[in-house]
Amino acid sequence: MTGRATMAAVAKAAGVSISTVSRVLADKPDISEETRGRVTRAAKETGYVARKGRQQPQDGILDVLIEGITTPWAGELISGVQTTAFSLGYRLALTTTGHPRFSIRDWIAVRRTRPTDGVILVLSPARHDEIAALAGLSAPLVLLDPVGTSEPTIPTVGATNWSGGAAATRHLLELGHRRIGFIGGPAEIQCTRERHEGYLAAHREFSVAPEPALTRYGDFLLTGGVAHGAALLDLPDRPTAVFAGSDGQAAGVYQMARARGLRVPEDLSVVGFDDTTICTMLAPPLTTVRQPLAEMAAEGVRLIAQERARPGSSQGRRIELATSLVVRDSTAPPAAVEGTPPVGT
Repeated sequence: MTGRATMAAVAKAAGVSISTVSRVLADKPDISEETRGRVTRAAKETGYVARKGRQQPQDGILDVLIEGITTPWAGELISGVQTTAFSLGYRLALTTTGHPRFSIRDWIAVRRTRPTDGVILVLSPARHDEIAALAGLSAPLVLLDPVGTSEPTIPTVGATNWSGGAAATRHLLELGHRRIGFIGGPAEIQCTRERHEGYLAAHREFSVAPEPALTRYGDFLLTGGVAHGAALLDLPDRPTAVFAGSDGQAAGVYQMARARGLRVPEDLSVVGFDDTTICTMLAPPLTTVRQPLAEMAAEGVRLIAQERARPGSSQGRRIELATSLVVRDSTAPPAAVEGTPPVGT
């Protein structure tokens, strides 16, 4: 064979992980002689030649910074990161940023004492200067949506939030709803803005003027759905449908509807966003916009590996994966127009 063989081919031939191959080729000390010999022989037999300037993993570790790990949304992202990272020979170091005493600058200081092969940042309130400090670790950095900021030089993985917001709202408009509440995440977060813009675009498509009082901004959590769902449902002229910016917020709207004697979907239609496991646990099962969370996380890991192999190749790259509407039993025509055909454009 020629020197075009990959590190993965060497790992397969030697029966070890890519990370182990990397450590042997980098002459790391904590490798048994038997393993070192197998990898060396496999590299020779496959014709593997490290490319000039190639950055080898420093310690086989990927760092993940995420605000919390208790939601289904977070669970799916972490699962996607873990599956792909392990397949590439990496281990994970998971840090939650939601604790009030967490300091990203302290975290960076600690990481300077322990090498990292890359950092995946998820839903962090990091400011531009903090992201710049993270980039100063000399390790690849990837942002996963939803994030509160964006940097033109940092690779980002997200979903088609605008299309998802438009699809959710269009579905409700087609059923005949005209007073549709919107509960987003924090207003400053990009994915919230994009979903709201999709919500507004669908209204324009149907020549329906959205009422500003029906738009609220929450926290993507159950608490946001409870607080803002209650506020919307207590309006003198309440909405007949609510599009929530997450499945957790949609669950909060369910609770507030039940507390007021309203039935879903007979009295109130509800649409969520994400398509997490909570959707089929709710009664009735939740109509939602599927955001490919595990696939987004996997793409983030692949970008890290790509950047390590070819420095600069992923700089500023933006990957958007498609969302799709999943219709279940939480949406129906409003009672006033029950039995009428869907409204067209």
